[in-house]
Amino acid sequence: MKTKSLFLSFLLSLSAIFQLFAQQLEDKVYKEHIQSVRLFPAGATFDASIDAPVVPLRSGKPLVLLFDDLAYDPELYTAKLIHCDADWQKSQLKDNDFSLAYNEYNIQNYDYSVNTRIPYIHYRFELPQVTKSGNYIVKVYRQRDESDVILTKRFMVYEEIFKVGAEVVPASQTAERRTSQQINVVVNYSAGEVTNPEGQIKIFMRQNQRWDNAKYLAKPTFMNESSKILRYESFDGGNTFDAGNEFRFVDLRFIRANGVNIANMRVEPDVIFADGVIDKPKPETAYSQYLDLNGQYLIETKDRPGGDPEIESEYMLMTFRVAIEQSTNPVYLLGSLTNSGKAAESKMEWDSKMGVYTTSILAKQGWYDYQYAYLINGEFKPESFEGSYFETENEYEVLVYFRNLGSRYDQLVGYVYLHPNRRRL
Repeated sequence: MKTKSLFLSFLLSLSAIFQLFAQQLEDKVYKEHIQSVRLFPAGATFDASIDAPVVPLRSGKPLVLLFDDLAYDPELYTAKLIHCDADWQKSQLKDNDFSLAYNEYNIQNYDYSVNTRIPYIHYRFELPQVTKSGNYIVKVYRQRDESDVILTKRFMVYEEIFKVGAEVVPASQTAERRTSQQINVVVNYSAGEVTNPEGQIKIFMRQNQRWDNAKYLAKPTFMNESSKILRYESFDGGNTFDAGNEFRFVDLRFIRANGVNIANMRVEPDVIFADGVIDKPKPETAYSQYLDLNGQYLIETKDRPGGDPEIESEYMLMTFRVAIEQSTNPVYLLGSLTNSGKAAESKMEWDSKMGVYTTSILAKQGWYDYQYAYLINGEFKPESFEGSYFETENEYEVLVYFRNLGSRYDQLVGYVYLHPNRRRL
């Protein structure tokens, strides 16, 4: 009996370890004192930090990881790369199969914040080059203890082996033509040794850098083995996204004045409070075109012109409010600022006195996009708050993976970035 109990305890411990590791293969911040985490390709333009973390295998263009630690003294933080398969499970590759050096990197580039009410230390880390394409996780942990993880971020490295084409078209289903956007995909796999296209090739699509509603194209609608062509032009909605609406935004670049969509700003000696205007649902209004960041955010301050916004921007407690009737479905705040609804503070609470749902988020000065949504059956549904229009400007990515015969990993052999009618700040 004692042996059986020990065995059960071992299985439970093993299960807990597997669950913990599975959680570490997603975009997540594990510590409350870690803020403003961003991963993007290095670039000279102002908006480079909102680009998707995707780079060619041999481009020489590094990915840059930025984050703040709300602390007075620096910590020893270490970064490690994890190679994943197309479905974001750890691949069978060993570290030396994709890493040019020992796969443990100390993050030594940091700066102290300058005259900010909430002190923080800003860290910057350029990810090392890898030798294999595919999905990756960068895991950052404290004091070289891999169990003390502070954050994990996904990124992708691709090589152009297959020829991939994609376009945004009206939905095949007539009822969805005014509210949805369909992504048709064509793949020419003649450059690979493909004997079983449906088994060796996997295609994923995502909208505005979100993984929670990414789509897997399981079966092509047309396949020509002689010309090595696959077409994905589904008629059942399998490659269709709700178009949504342009994102709402708040301008937090000022602390001495109210930015756009800010109702009140209170500057205290130790902290800054910001209250957004009380938002209302807009599903019945006509589509209105304006510039947005497609759900991302930019760090910037207008209070100290010419300085470095990464170390001179203030942190403030930003409160979002939306006026609706109390609902049995939970209400969430979506956008990169809440990791697409995964952060704990993304769930809004009902304020019976004001008749609004509200949540407060610690945010660095900048420009923030967001939307509201109900959580219904595990899926976020923003249509009741935001509406959905085919004309909405969105960004799409198509990722084509290939598992060669006898290979131990999925190569990312094709990547397409779609931004029709691009209109972002």
